[in-house]
Amino acid sequence: MKSWRWLLVGLVALGGSGCAGYRLGPVSELAAGARSVQVNPFSNRTLEPRMGDAVTAQLRQQLQRDGTYRLASHNDGDIVVSGSVTHYQRQEVSLSPNDTLTVRDYRLELKAQVKAHDRISGKVLLDQPVAGYTLIRVTTDLTSTERQATPLLAADLAKNVTALLAEGGW
Repeated sequence: MKSWRWLLVGLVALGGSGCAGYRLGPVSELAAGARSVQVNPFSNRTLEPRMGDAVTAQLRQQLQRDGTYRLASHNDGDIVVSGSVTHYQRQEVSLSPNDTLTVRDYRLELKAQVKAHDRISGKVLLDQPVAGYTLIRVTTDLTSTERQATPLLAADLAKNVTALLAEGGW
């Protein structure tokens, strides 16, 4: 009977130690929503239309969903985020089993140069390229399929930018 107790104590200690470093909420010392972030419209340097607008909208939604920062909208954010969409690529992932020249799935990749700085001090918090991607299945109208996948592609990029901002070491 004593061995069962020691085994139970050992399992509880082992299980509890796995969560010892876990923190609920934001990674930084600040409380959720203590600082605000302003997202300036992203410019589009690709040939795909409206990519900058899609990234800007999705980044704002993702920041609201994350909750680490409040979203500022009238030039009063503690952190100012801006950027430009620099790269859009469509790459073949799989081919049709009956015809090896016909593409069945594409991987869409979107890259943006993202900059974030502290409004008061001017300190650059983030200045790096960030990428996002999604997969699409080719239909009879590839243009419409790509247009429908644009929000998913922008959302993946926005999720990656939000993670960098929320988990940043500044």
